[in-house]
Amino acid sequence: MTIAGLQRELPICTVNEKLDIAAFVIFGDAELTVAAATELLKKCPEFDYIVSPEAKAIPLAHEMSRQSGKKYFICRKGAKLYMKEPVCVNVRSITTDKVQTVYLDGLEGEQMRGKKVLILDDVISTGESLIAVNELLKGFDVNVVGQAAILAEGDAADRDDIIFLEKLPLFFK
Repeated sequence: MTIAGLQRELPICTVNEKLDIAAFVIFGDAELTVAAATELLKKCPEFDYIVSPEAKAIPLAHEMSRQSGKKYFICRKGAKLYMKEPVCVNVRSITTDKVQTVYLDGLEGEQMRGKKVLILDDVISTGESLIAVNELLKGFDVNVVGQAAILAEGDAADRDDIIFLEKLPLFFK
């Protein structure tokens, strides 16, 4: 498929006996990361901070931060010793076989209080990761100005509340 003007071949992976997905992993693809960040920034509203779930969107968050000059924060899959008053919520993703808990450092949340935040992911499918990040941010009275990803998978591509570059099809058996 073509993403941000670059051609990439995505492997097909089985989720279950009824569904296959095209696997999109940006890790190690610096050219695509830079191109996707550039194109997404053109489509996103003005923001003060980027917030992203761990882990596959981290390179994209870093590159969009570098290009925009805006700081980014990562919602972690585990509480870290350095976190002060971490907040957490549970999330289930299409690519994860179990419920996960995601955490945000309370000090980072306070830094974003009252600011414009862009939520960023690599792929939006079920939207569960977005819901979890929004839940984490609720207690900090941030203004979520956009939810963006490189790809929107399946029905997510029909949503009008997300920003994305390309549609990623699902493969039903």
